Amino acid sequence: MPDTRVVQGRMVTPQHLAELIEDADVMEAEAIEDTDRECPNCGGDVLEVGYMPSITEYVVGRKCQECDWSETDRD
Repeated sequence: MPDTRVVQGRMVTPQHLAELIEDADVMEAEAIEDTDRECPNCGGDVLEVGYMPSITEYVVGRKCQECDWSETDRD
């Protein structure tokens, strides 16, 4: 699995993808994974990343590779 992926035309690391989803800095992020989901807005491919926005919280976030849509498991 590559460490970077193309999201909205830019190469992103797991850390940067998590920050795009969270719209804030995160402490740590795991590897980016493919999902079997399509974006509900545009039908594009959706990526998933697990990350820690704080010392006490673990979140799984999903982000479309083509548009601004994203969600977390706390949504």
